[in-house]
Amino acid sequence: MTEKLQKTAITPATHTTPPAKFSHGVKKGNILQVAGQVGFGPAVPGQAPAPVGPTLREQTLQTLRNVQSVLEEGGASWEDVVMVRIYLTDTGHFAELNEIYNEFFADLKEAPAARTTVYVGLPAGLLVEIDALAVLG
Repeated sequence: MTEKLQKTAITPATHTTPPAKFSHGVKKGNILQVAGQVGFGPAVPGQAPAPVGPTLREQTLQTLRNVQSVLEEGGASWEDVVMVRIYLTDTGHFAELNEIYNEFFADLKEAPAARTTVYVGLPAGLLVEIDALAVLG
């Protein structure tokens, strides 16, 4: 009989409690799934989360930092990521997003992962959401 792998919720101290019953990340065996992250700044006790700014650049950079925090809390890095999914609210943001993304990952030897970009509706004020799938080891 095969031993069942334990599933572990990942929530960095910098993140607020999710508004519904989910985790910022889940690790099972050597797989780490980072839930969709948005451009909220670090958690401040007693304050509701809010976007770091109104621009795509501000929100995308913070969103990538938030994904990175979950990766690191789960024992991973961008080098372990095999899939990135980006959710944009405006098709006109695609070219700018690619510039920001390329700048953020400029120091990596290879592209961080396969990537999909889709267009969605997000809560008011949010322009981008990003999730990631990492395989450790």
